[in-house]
Amino acid sequence: MNSKTRFDLIYAPQVKTHLQSIERKYHSLIRRTIEIQLQFNPDVETRNRKPLKRPVELGADWEIRFGPDNCFRVFYAVDRERCQVFILAVGVKERNLLVIGGEEVKL
Repeated sequence: MNSKTRFDLIYAPQVKTHLQSIERKYHSLIRRTIEIQLQFNPDVETRNRKPLKRPVELGADWEIRFGPDNCFRVFYAVDRERCQVFILAVGVKERNLLVIGGEEVKL
């Protein structure tokens, strides 16, 4: 697979609920960043895109950080064989607190 291979983005149903707890003015930033960062080479580590050190109950293997003060987190899994990226959760991180869907989550 080369770097031009395009991955399909598949959003888990709960992501819609996660976005409802985030200010609406950030929704286009979140959508645009997901599209730019994850359609090509979603499993290549960068400064703000990293594999998770330990598995989380969401089923995600990777996370990207972005937004004002890197406050947004998107957790996802990659199926390279089928060229698919599964967006599993979108949250907000403030200091040591991660909030997904209005609830604090421990990682």
